Amino acid sequence: MKNHAPKNRRFALHPVATACALMLSGLALGAHAQTTQEPEIKPGGQAPAQPDIAQVTVSGIRTGIEAAISIKKNATSIVEAISAEDIGKLPDTSVAESVSRLPGVTTQRNKTNGKATDVSVRGLSPSFNGSLLNGREQASTSDARSPEFDLFPSELTGSVVIYKTPDASLMGQGLASTIDLRTLRPLDFGKRVIAASARKERIGYDSGSDLGEGHRTTLTYVDQFADRTFGLSLGLTSFEQDNGGELKFDSWGGFMVDKQYQGQTVKVPGGFLAETSRRKNDRDAISLGLQFRPSQTFKTMVDVFYSRGSEATKKTGIEGAVGGSTGIYDPDGELSNATVANGIATSGTLSNYKADVRNHMFSNKDRLFSIGVNSELRVNEWRIEGDLSHSRGVKNMSNYETTAGQPGNVPASQLGSISYTNFDGVHFDQVKYTPSLNYSDRKVAVLTDVDGWGGGPNTPQAGYVSLPNIEDQVDSVRLAGHRELEWGPVTNLHFGGNFTKRDKSRSGDEGRLSIINGDGFASVAVPGTDVAMAGGTGIPVVSFDPTGTLGTIYNLNRWVDATVLSRAWSVSEKVSTLYAMADLDSKLFSIPYTGNIGLQVVHTKQSASGNQVDLARCTGITVDTCPYSVRTGGTSYTDVLPSVNLAFDLGREQYLRFGAGKQISRANLDNLKASMDFGLQSATATAPALTGYAGNPELKPYSARSVDLSYEKYFGKRAYVSAAVFYKKLDNYVINAPREFDFTPYTSANTPLPQTGPYKDSAIGFLTKPENGQGGNMHGYELAVNIPFSLVTPWLDGFGVQANYSYTDSAVKLPTSAFVTKNNAPVFNGAVSEIGLPGLSKNVSSMRLYYENHGIQLAAAAYRRSNFIGQILDYRSDSQFTFIKGETIVDLQAAYEFQQGWMKGLTVLLQAHNWTNQPFREYTKDPDIITNEVKYGRTYSFGLNYKF
Repeated sequence: MKNHAPKNRRFALHPVATACALMLSGLALGAHAQTTQEPEIKPGGQAPAQPDIAQVTVSGIRTGIEAAISIKKNATSIVEAISAEDIGKLPDTSVAESVSRLPGVTTQRNKTNGKATDVSVRGLSPSFNGSLLNGREQASTSDARSPEFDLFPSELTGSVVIYKTPDASLMGQGLASTIDLRTLRPLDFGKRVIAASARKERIGYDSGSDLGEGHRTTLTYVDQFADRTFGLSLGLTSFEQDNGGELKFDSWGGFMVDKQYQGQTVKVPGGFLAETSRRKNDRDAISLGLQFRPSQTFKTMVDVFYSRGSEATKKTGIEGAVGGSTGIYDPDGELSNATVANGIATSGTLSNYKADVRNHMFSNKDRLFSIGVNSELRVNEWRIEGDLSHSRGVKNMSNYETTAGQPGNVPASQLGSISYTNFDGVHFDQVKYTPSLNYSDRKVAVLTDVDGWGGGPNTPQAGYVSLPNIEDQVDSVRLAGHRELEWGPVTNLHFGGNFTKRDKSRSGDEGRLSIINGDGFASVAVPGTDVAMAGGTGIPVVSFDPTGTLGTIYNLNRWVDATVLSRAWSVSEKVSTLYAMADLDSKLFSIPYTGNIGLQVVHTKQSASGNQVDLARCTGITVDTCPYSVRTGGTSYTDVLPSVNLAFDLGREQYLRFGAGKQISRANLDNLKASMDFGLQSATATAPALTGYAGNPELKPYSARSVDLSYEKYFGKRAYVSAAVFYKKLDNYVINAPREFDFTPYTSANTPLPQTGPYKDSAIGFLTKPENGQGGNMHGYELAVNIPFSLVTPWLDGFGVQANYSYTDSAVKLPTSAFVTKNNAPVFNGAVSEIGLPGLSKNVSSMRLYYENHGIQLAAAAYRRSNFIGQILDYRSDSQFTFIKGETIVDLQAAYEFQQGWMKGLTVLLQAHNWTNQPFREYTKDPDIITNEVKYGRTYSFGLNYKF
């Protein structure tokens, strides 16, 4: 018998560590429990022998660290891991925040609420990750494939494993990584466990706005019945938050305007947006586990997860052109009383200022349901595994935008002016603005069409409303066989098949708002008496909630033009996967190694539908004036994905790991839509021509070949240091490429055609749609240290540090035009011609210092990532790319666990999130010129946890 490690079929974690790996996160109790642990088995892995029941003590931060180290050390692939105790001991409210302190892993905060929701691994966009729950693909409630991580409260997550190298037995893998969230197994606990926790939050300290508040409660029940053959686990969590207020300032991308002043041309601010956002959100989630193990030859597990949440963001502010115009009712301003320095009017007054007072409400409700059943049967030397799962996600959104100000027919002589100071052409957010009119006066700021954005009095636009809906359903079935054998270096054989069907769609109405029973210049008073400050400008404006104003104040004039119709789509995928994998255990030049080699054959059949306007008969933007038809399309293809993972035992707990393989990531489902719209564009790069935009139902996945090498030195189960290098060759990258296209099949005698230039009277034009283009290479390295200081001296018992740093670079350069669609364009479009890979921060690091002893628990954690290209949602809830300034987030924690007496089992917890009050900042080209900033402030929480 070979006697070296790591080895999958003898994958037995230390009882202390494995018990913690499956503890429910968020308890942070550190109480004592007796546990029985069934060893960790990755999907498709061979089950090891059952260990003896052991008496163990579960306590605190260090046990969570030990559990994660055990998972990493015993894995045959290159992985990173966190355990439940590890999650619960930091102020993490979502899985994304928890994994952000792992090597090569970072997160992007949601621009709206400041929460970490998107995870990037090794410098690739979040869409390149495969995300699983208990080894299964899940539905999502956004345009992306993977669910948003804030749907999974950390309290209901047992452990998280991030696979950085491919594994043939893992379904739904990603090109960057595969993130597997795991819930707990009730029979892994030695006795009944009942735990409860409650936290109270104060949100938005030093944000410049009102303080908010929130609360979180959790309840966990774990029990075993019928002589430990049946187990039940139930986890409930509920939270509500009111952020109080967040301040935003947008300089319109650093926009400046040239003005004539005393015979010279000077630059003045072009315009600005300043607003205060107030957000309320809540979420309830439940995790249920039913485990049945009547014998050593059969076991089954049922996992149920349900999450339901809502969010409403009220935005109140002021926007308008300072030196120019924003619409047909807004005349240019004239500069007076200016101070000029180096061609810049550092202060002055501009006439004809016409402000739009914004009162917007963006809200959504989502729900995600997931159920899975996994059963295993042992027959002699075989282990047969079956798995069934169903997941469904739904999101209903409601976006209201309203404008208040002076009606479009107000004479120029009655318009106000705006004065400004402290302008230097760079620091736009430092400018002080003072309008001459009082926009908190409901006689001055009325609900109306302020600037003529609808096109004039015949099509007034006093606001805008969008009501999109997203539905996603994923069903899968898997059957696998596993056999232990001795065949040269092969010790186990795994093979099987998986079938997944996915159906996703987006629909909904949108259109302009107009005042009921009024002409194009109609107006009504803003309801109520509320007044709010416009961001940090100190400018007071009228405030009200527009929810429910349809039918009372506004009419909805539904749009059904090509742009709106192209946002509605449906996609269906059928993915069949066959795989085979062999576990390895042998020697190479006297060096012991373990690992696996495998192959996946993945066949995909996809189909999609979308809308296309009939341009020959479309004369407006209403149902009656713009007929359309439904287009369909699709394709099928097969990918062959080999993989190999080897772990060489160098002695003295040193391992050299090697991983290689081919990986794929499918494009977001909205790229596969079959919709197309086109029209006569009056100005192109050449001359007037028909110009169109479309999805691509024949789009194939991104693909890459990768090589990884990692050195790891362990110190028992308590500590490790590691260094890794990786290289990925991106074989293709999906871009929106304009191509010459013949629109003849989609035109008629009434379709407008070019009347001049080389395309005169021609249906030949340009169509932009997602296509598989060439990729490039990327590479990087990662360093990690996880050490308790007691290894150095017993005088420092209880102190420890976790630190990591990663560097990633890529030769891939993508044209900015590749991300431009009919409905959307990157924020930096027009400012830069090409960009690097979205999601890539060259430098990512984190450090966590902790102390835990005698019931006292202290932790300080900092996370840093450099500048990167991220995705945000625009006012239509469509994704768009933007440059995001690098940031450092600092979290603090202090807790005390009562060790004895009648209060034993009680933990008191204090936490601080975003201690440095790091804002979310965007820029267009120059990182030193911030064009948009959102301040969230600090969040403090106090909690009580009790376990009995």
